Amino acid sequence: MKVLQVLPEMNAGGVERGTLELAGHLAAHGHESLVLSGGGRLVPRLEAAGTRHITLPVGKKSLKTLFLVPRLRELLLQEKPDILHLRSRVPAWALWLAWRKIPQGQRPRLVTTVHGFYSVSRWSAIMTRGERVICVSESIREYVRRNYPQTDEAVLRVIPRGVDPLDYPYGFRASDDWRKRFHDEFPATRGCRLITLPGRITRLKGHEDLASILGALREIPDLHAVIAGGAHVRKASYFEEVRALFASAGLADRVTFTGNRDDLREILSISTLVLSLTRQPESFGRTTLEALAMGVPVAGYDHGGVGEQLAALFPEGRLPALDAGAAVPVIRKLLDSAPAVRQPNPFTLERMLVDTVRVYEELLSNPA
Repeated sequence: MKVLQVLPEMNAGGVERGTLELAGHLAAHGHESLVLSGGGRLVPRLEAAGTRHITLPVGKKSLKTLFLVPRLRELLLQEKPDILHLRSRVPAWALWLAWRKIPQGQRPRLVTTVHGFYSVSRWSAIMTRGERVICVSESIREYVRRNYPQTDEAVLRVIPRGVDPLDYPYGFRASDDWRKRFHDEFPATRGCRLITLPGRITRLKGHEDLASILGALREIPDLHAVIAGGAHVRKASYFEEVRALFASAGLADRVTFTGNRDDLREILSISTLVLSLTRQPESFGRTTLEALAMGVPVAGYDHGGVGEQLAALFPEGRLPALDAGAAVPVIRKLLDSAPAVRQPNPFTLERMLVDTVRVYEELLSNPA
């Protein structure tokens, strides 16, 4: 097959990582892999793994992007991909407009992936117009069914995101050398049981709920919270608000802010409990899956993709959604005695890649 994936850019992010992983899988299995984006720091990795990258500014949120439609139509006619896989709304509109201007017999087969709970609108509906629509969780399928009833349920395919067990092996723990460096950098964490809230510092991540939970558990002397993630410059005022919240509650010495890290795997591995307190459901929740894959207990609000992961791997960690008070006794019980995370993990990278290629093969085996 010849597969063209399209997204705004190839920098950091879950969509970018999934594109890179799928591109590598395609190239390794003898398929011709192309990616169209505005470029980015992951392009060299794409190319090193056997994928050809085409650079065009298809992700700019501007009417000028629509001026690319004739050029994109010519690109599709010239490259003749078998599969056109659209992963984001702005480029999806431009490529869909180009695609539909091609005679049906000359078109590539069209696949879209719904990666998130987009705002419900005609603008977002473009992600449901694929001949096959991949949903990254059962929660996303329900979102599509509920909000876009015009989409034929028969075209929906649930393919959860996955992690590589070689990167996140069950039972992995950070090395003694790493632990020493971490505790030297953050002395307040030494000798403590860590409850870790990973992710960027934004209002949706539930830092207020973490403060409430930590305050309710202050009688546990060795309990320490780690907020593993940084704040964008535009979120600086909220970051200061969060720090002030912990300070006003008398918890400043019970919480550590690590900032952006490249060693999140190691931080998760030394955590007694990883938390997911998002104020809105996540479409999947890759970080929580990384922890669960390593056998690290997770307690998370029981909604969205995180709720699905917990139901499959660690149901004891399900927390009543958006209720910090109800979360406290569950977390206290897990801190006292947490059961083992279940095995095997069904959410693997290999399964995600194989199932995606199967969708392509299904389309190509059936006439348009």
